[in-house]
Amino acid sequence: MERQAKGLGAWIKSRKGQQAIIIVAFMFIPLLLLFVFTYLPFGQMVEFSFYKMKYSTPVEKRVFVGLKNYIDVFQRKDCFAALKLSGYYVVGSLVQLVLSLYLATILSFKTKGGNIFKGFMFFPYLISGIAIGFIFKFFYTRGFVFDTVLQWCGFELENLPYWLKDQRINNISLVATSVWRYFGQNMVLFIGAIMSVDKEMYEAADLDGATKLQQFFYIILPSIKTIVTLNIIMSVTGALSAFEPPYVITGGANGTGTYFVIMNEIAHVTQKVGLASAMAVVLLLIIFAATIAQKLLMKYLFRNAEDDSVGQKKRRVRGGR
Repeated sequence: MERQAKGLGAWIKSRKGQQAIIIVAFMFIPLLLLFVFTYLPFGQMVEFSFYKMKYSTPVEKRVFVGLKNYIDVFQRKDCFAALKLSGYYVVGSLVQLVLSLYLATILSFKTKGGNIFKGFMFFPYLISGIAIGFIFKFFYTRGFVFDTVLQWCGFELENLPYWLKDQRINNISLVATSVWRYFGQNMVLFIGAIMSVDKEMYEAADLDGATKLQQFFYIILPSIKTIVTLNIIMSVTGALSAFEPPYVITGGANGTGTYFVIMNEIAHVTQKVGLASAMAVVLLLIIFAATIAQKLLMKYLFRNAEDDSVGQKKRRVRGGR
């Protein structure tokens, strides 16, 4: 035993022993923090979703209701309406991606004042979401900034809608806020990907007489498919969990309460923790399903690009021989 203890002590003091200890410590500590602050609370939330309870309800007084909370998510008008409302934000995220990809394609090449324009477009992403909410709350207020600009363009104030009260347009106004804030981030990611495309491919396309539109669809888009997929996943999942614009600008009033706003109200105002937990689990499952569907869709759309890239690699190998 003494020999084993001495051997272990010598190994710990050795360079290999210290390297092993450091490696294990750097692996164990992050995993422990991840478990304590992510997976353990998530497991508690899943457990809460099967109970009727409040935050202050003792463990022994919690009422087990099974799947009732999950059924209520789809039967309650406020929950299901908020879930359908996410469609506005999903459509807005697709508009945001198209706009950012269009501008990124232009700004990836030599454009006069391009760097200044990139800075202006990316700047909103750096502003706090709460601050942006207050900015647009003032911007959309009746008779203020937006209405004033439209009056300069010849519109009459009496003919303009209430941007935050009219239920025909208030959600579109809020989605426009999200698009304005996040499309600069998508644009910068697209620019980085487009600038990494081999310039010789453009030169070869020009010699073959390809138009700019053909170069975009057959060179740029297949080459940046990974970033396109990533941006779509980030945008759509962000749209499904939209919270700051409706919470700060309207407080969820007049039919603008998104899924997160309603979930926050149910959890912290009415204290229905079990129902709110079920809503969170349902949203997580929807995001998982949406992510998998998007990956499969992008894989299908870019299947020809993958075949072309494999063929190009084979030709390069043969040429090298």
